[in-house]
Amino acid sequence: MDPKEVVRQVVEDVITGGRLELIDELFMPDDAAGARAWIEPFRSAFPDVEMEIVELVAEGDRVAGRFKCSATHLGEWRGHAPTQRRFEAIDEVYFFTVRDGRVAHMWGLEDTHERERQLGLGS
Repeated sequence: MDPKEVVRQVVEDVITGGRLELIDELFMPDDAAGARAWIEPFRSAFPDVEMEIVELVAEGDRVAGRFKCSATHLGEWRGHAPTQRRFEAIDEVYFFTVRDGRVAHMWGLEDTHERERQLGLGS
């Protein structure tokens, strides 16, 4: 499968769509548990999460993605009780390595400060 299509499936089907059963198909076995460990709690805290793909750029087995994330804080997140507030269009950038049709590695940056500010959790 095309590396960009793998990333698109992770974002649209797993993170936004909540189809966590696809994690084992879309991540290498050594990485599936780690992916589940951050995706499940995030989706639990923000069950209506929407990840907009702004741009995906691929070179070989590597994909760089820019995203906008929006959601409502309905569950505990980072030790904070639900605020019922919504954050909108938080910037995120991730880099993925895809091998044999699965994510083998990912690394990213998110504007957590702005997310916390919009939720009323930060300064």
